[in-house]
Amino acid sequence: MVVLPLTSALCVALTAHTAFNLTKLRSPRWSGIAIDEKVSVLIPARNEETHIALTIESIRNQIGLTDVEIIILDDQSTDSTAAIVQQLAAENSDITLVTNDVNPPSGWLGKPNACNLLSKQATGSVLVFVDADVILEPTAIAACVELLRAEDFGLVAPYPRQLAETHLERLIQPLVTWSWASTMPLGIAENSLRPSLSAANGQFLVFDSLAYSTSGGHTSVKGEVLEDIALMRSVKSSGFHCATVNGSELAHCRMYQDTDALVNGYTKSLWDAFGSPAGSIAVNALLAFAYLVPPVAMMTSRKTSTRAIGAVGYLSGVAGRAMVAKETGSRVVPDSFAQPVSIAAFIGLNALSWSRHLRGKNSWKGRSI
Repeated sequence: MVVLPLTSALCVALTAHTAFNLTKLRSPRWSGIAIDEKVSVLIPARNEETHIALTIESIRNQIGLTDVEIIILDDQSTDSTAAIVQQLAAENSDITLVTNDVNPPSGWLGKPNACNLLSKQATGSVLVFVDADVILEPTAIAACVELLRAEDFGLVAPYPRQLAETHLERLIQPLVTWSWASTMPLGIAENSLRPSLSAANGQFLVFDSLAYSTSGGHTSVKGEVLEDIALMRSVKSSGFHCATVNGSELAHCRMYQDTDALVNGYTKSLWDAFGSPAGSIAVNALLAFAYLVPPVAMMTSRKTSTRAIGAVGYLSGVAGRAMVAKETGSRVVPDSFAQPVSIAAFIGLNALSWSRHLRGKNSWKGRSI
């Protein structure tokens, strides 16, 4: 059987690349020297009453910043988000509440529109976009701004540590970081202006304001479901280098609170992840080829040699997942051993995403996508 050795070899190669890639992964640390420029922290919020106060508190607890403004946009929330922020703003002069009472203009999705409105209020030379459910460690912003300036980047994109509690979260959430850590050559990506070498997480983005405005900011990605990756591509296309970095010690976030939210969250965007139906089929076929064929052969074949080759592929996949998990603060054991199940679940979510998209059934926070 020629296919099995190929699949196992592919797993070994990807894991070897992951090991090398992780040596290039930056983990920003603050030197202790205060940031002497104005930083605008911008938070889009829609129905975030359970998170918003904690997020704002974590931002107000930042150290190393000498001049900071915190601007929150309440985007037609139907809960007490606006009231919570309004109270905090009344007590703290560095907090500003902006209210948006109208639907996004034609051609705009909700989050890009909210972030665009926020950017118009900002006066800092550094723009930090933070989702309303992200908790920052005290040196998070200073560390990222320091790296932004030291390396003359247009954008620093830290990936926060993804908290996962339910079984499906533990299967899917680690793949967010594993996917780019195992495939995108980080050392090359930092020195390349190729838009295709982009990975970013919109939960936490740190821009040079000139790079942001020159690239068109969120206006350039107004209709993009995956606006974070599109933003990095736009910044690179405008001539600015970018860095995807390990933010697991800088910030954390539980993206989805239950299984239904996770399914809805991923299905709203996965259809757009690989460009087209053909692209999705190709990527998912490759994932199945690399990460499902070896464990199936290992468990079902009667031949010792076949089981051994399958085991090599399976354990290589586990090793790659475990290395990324250890580096980025995710559970290593036993979750890494479920890598084939994670891949199968991801493929299922991708198929469901396309099904909903083609039927016009995808939505998020009450808005159609």
